[in-house]
Amino acid sequence: MNTSFLYPKLAAGGIKKNYRIYLPYLFACAGMIMMYYITSFLSVSRFVAEMRGGEIMQTLLMLGCWVLAVFSAIFLFYTNSFLIRRRKTEFGLYNVLGMGKRNIARILFWETLIVYVLAEAIGLGCGILFSKFAELLLTRMLGNEASYSFTVEPKAVTDSLIFYAVIFLLILINALRQIHLSNPVELLHSENAGEKPPKANWFLAVVGAVLLGIAYYMAVTIESPLAAIFTFFAAVLMVIVATYLLFIAGSVVMCKMLQRNKKYYYKTNHFVSVSQMTYRMKRNGAGLASICILATMLLVTLSSTTCLFVGMNDMLRQRYPRNIIIDSRTIDEEFTAVAHSAAEKALEKFGETPENVLHYSFLDISGGVTENTVYLSPEKRYMFENSLSPDIRQLYIVTVDDYNRLMGKNETLSDGEIVLYVNGGSFDYDTLTIDEYGTFTIKSRAKDFEVTGADAMMSAITSMYLFVKDETVVKELYDLQLGIYGTASSYMHDYYGFDLDCNDEKQLEIYEDIFFTIAQFEKDLMDAGRDDLWRGGFSVESDANDRADFFALYGGLFFLGVIFGMVFICAAALIMYYKQISEGFEDKAKFGILQKVGMTKAEIRKSINSQVLTVFFMPLGAAGLHMVFAFPIVSRLLLLFGLSNTALFAAVTLCCFGAFSLVYTAVYLITSRSYYKIVSTDRD
Repeated sequence: MNTSFLYPKLAAGGIKKNYRIYLPYLFACAGMIMMYYITSFLSVSRFVAEMRGGEIMQTLLMLGCWVLAVFSAIFLFYTNSFLIRRRKTEFGLYNVLGMGKRNIARILFWETLIVYVLAEAIGLGCGILFSKFAELLLTRMLGNEASYSFTVEPKAVTDSLIFYAVIFLLILINALRQIHLSNPVELLHSENAGEKPPKANWFLAVVGAVLLGIAYYMAVTIESPLAAIFTFFAAVLMVIVATYLLFIAGSVVMCKMLQRNKKYYYKTNHFVSVSQMTYRMKRNGAGLASICILATMLLVTLSSTTCLFVGMNDMLRQRYPRNIIIDSRTIDEEFTAVAHSAAEKALEKFGETPENVLHYSFLDISGGVTENTVYLSPEKRYMFENSLSPDIRQLYIVTVDDYNRLMGKNETLSDGEIVLYVNGGSFDYDTLTIDEYGTFTIKSRAKDFEVTGADAMMSAITSMYLFVKDETVVKELYDLQLGIYGTASSYMHDYYGFDLDCNDEKQLEIYEDIFFTIAQFEKDLMDAGRDDLWRGGFSVESDANDRADFFALYGGLFFLGVIFGMVFICAAALIMYYKQISEGFEDKAKFGILQKVGMTKAEIRKSINSQVLTVFFMPLGAAGLHMVFAFPIVSRLLLLFGLSNTALFAAVTLCCFGAFSLVYTAVYLITSRSYYKIVSTDRD
């Protein structure tokens, strides 16, 4: 008898017979491969590399490939465990009938190979098909012209084939390990494993609640955006551990409490559903916790990246308060006159008129703040050497004349008085002392000011604008910090900017003309040995020049957010589906017995709805609760990107949660129907 095709036939037959569990798994694998190929394709695409901002975009996409790779490995291992558990009974039967474990291993090898080949064929086919659409979408995000040539990136194809081959090989090895370590009796009865109801573990439930409480407290009390980076990762780890503990141990405790509630428990639908939940809650809890974590990851990722993408024009304007900005790090008129003259000549040359002119001078220094005192000297601010401390402040010293001119005010100050404006924080004192200089009385507080672009994007550190009586005070503070820091001291700045009513191409020409004129003047100074007078140098910025890189960063984050969002949704949906399918097969015999003793199909459906509603909407509610407490810390992290619009983030988060809830409900309806069909039919 020719047995060369026996094992492939048995493998194909096993997949066909168990299509309910293999088909979703196959499409999940194909979906992962498709997403990986598209991301990898864009990360090495020559067309994307040639775009303005393409280099930044491709760097983000390469990081995205690694994230997808790691997540794919974890997720496919997790979902494959459902398949193996379902097939163990079948393999046990093969073993009892005389088929050795080596023969079963061959069947598993062919099953894995068939799924891998089909998944790669579907995944790469769809990936290649949709890669052009993704490229056009990326082009649109970056504001570049589209290319309609169709290409296939061999490296992306090779990477997809090799990487997922490794994953499937590891999955096969893990499955063979489980079969090898099991005896035939264990395999035959694997479907009934874990049927003992776990005891209510109050200790683990309390530990989970305490960890979650600590994480929530950390999230809502953190103030410094920079400190929030480290706090965020610590809080995330605690939330993950706490979620698993609460869903595994806490859910059992909840079931026990429901059983003690006689009015709730002793009803037909509640009695059956709570009993079923109690018997398998340890395994059930782990799956529900995974769904909850995936849902939270989805909401955080999608809401934050969408918010950054939607608000990037506002952030660009914050970073560049004017279309062109000249920052001369000196107020010596000999040099500032050249900078202003360079701008005037360039505008005249190109026939443009400046609009919304912004011009003022300032001194910027940093210090450690304790109560109402600012310490500049290193000896006295040793406790503030950690730049992540919320007590670090950036001080901008501006004359009140500049403030009045820019803001249309008419403030007058006496000696020792200031007008104070705080950006990105608060200062609740009536006086402000600068150590080694003196104490200022805060006469009034400004509600707004045209801050520098760099400061607008540095919302991570609270900045304080001190509007002082005159230039004498500014000079005294400059000399003070110069004596403290020497060559490492701060500079006086002449900040000059204006808007233009022209297209980006002309704006870039004006920007380049100004830059090269000032750069040539600086070179002449250095050649003449006068570079010490221009110690700080200068910078010329144009929002048109940096817009592509700006959009590439936030557009890339949004693109990855969409990719990860789709992956997380599919992962959560597949876990929910497998839970319903596996539990449906387990409960089929039990509901059959209940029907025989008089329970109607309507009562079974009602019991199923009660169980599924109670169980499967717990992760959604927990994910929503996680987002409520994560909102403060995530909004502070967004300040690091320059996004200070909390209302926008709140609106986007609510929209994302609403959209996800609709998808989640649709999955619930589908899985509930599948579960009912399994437990109410007489055959598989």
